[in-house]
Amino acid sequence: MDQTPDIQQRLHGFFPGLLGIRILEAAPGRVVGELTVRDELCTVPGILHGGVLMSLADTLGAVGTVLNMPPEARTTTIESKTNFFGPARLGAVVTAECVPLHLGKRTMVWQTDVRSPEGKRLALVTQTQFVDLPV
Repeated sequence: MDQTPDIQQRLHGFFPGLLGIRILEAAPGRVVGELTVRDELCTVPGILHGGVLMSLADTLGAVGTVLNMPPEARTTTIESKTNFFGPARLGAVVTAECVPLHLGKRTMVWQTDVRSPEGKRLALVTQTQFVDLPV
C-alpha cells in the first residue's frame, strides 16, 4: 500500500513542511523526495544552504525508518555524515533518493543521494537512526 500521501500530510506544519519537502515515493526499501530552492533557504544569494540538503536527507531517512519499525516505536537521528559536491541554485528542484544500508532492530543506517535537475550529485548523506522500542 502506498503511504506517500499520509506521510506527506504528517510533515505538514512541521520543519520538513516549512522547508517545502515533498515526498514522491515512500516504501520500506526506498524513499524519494524533492524540494525547490527558494530565496529564504539560501545562505548567499542564489545558493541553497547546506543545512537544507542535510535536512532533506534526514527527513527521508526518518521516513524510511518509520516504515520499517513497529508502529509503537519512535526514532531519532543519532549520527549523520554529509559530503557536499556542488551547489544547488535558486529555482532548482533538487531530488533525493534514500536507501537502507542496514535495517536493524535498534538502529537503521540510510544513505541519501541528493541531485540537481541535471542529475549532478550535490550531496551524499549517511545517517544512523535509533529505534526506541516501548518496554
